[in-house]
Amino acid sequence: MKWLLIFWAAPVTLLTSWYGLSYYDMSFGVFMLTRQAHDLVFAIYGHVLGIPPETIPPLVARAMVVDSAIVFALVALRKRRQIVAWYRRRFGAPTAQSREAFASDANLSSAP
Repeated sequence: MKWLLIFWAAPVTLLTSWYGLSYYDMSFGVFMLTRQAHDLVFAIYGHVLGIPPETIPPLVARAMVVDSAIVFALVALRKRRQIVAWYRRRFGAPTAQSREAFASDANLSSAP
């Protein structure tokens, strides 16, 4: 399971860091991180796909969100017993033992 998360997180982190650094032209002397390379990459992808280059980043972001949801659904499916046990411990219905802990023989309330 950890390898699935590693192989998911590494490309997502790499792509988002490249996109953010190249979009704001923080190149640190590396051509691939310049805004010129950013525009060139999206122009090539736009030409190959036959769509305007400015429509590609939202499509990639949407794909990353869907892929992330699938990965987290797989993790939740594998860990569903632990998740259900945690949920019942945290939000579960009170048991008879917990109700007895709050019960009092002497009711001091004067409410009807």
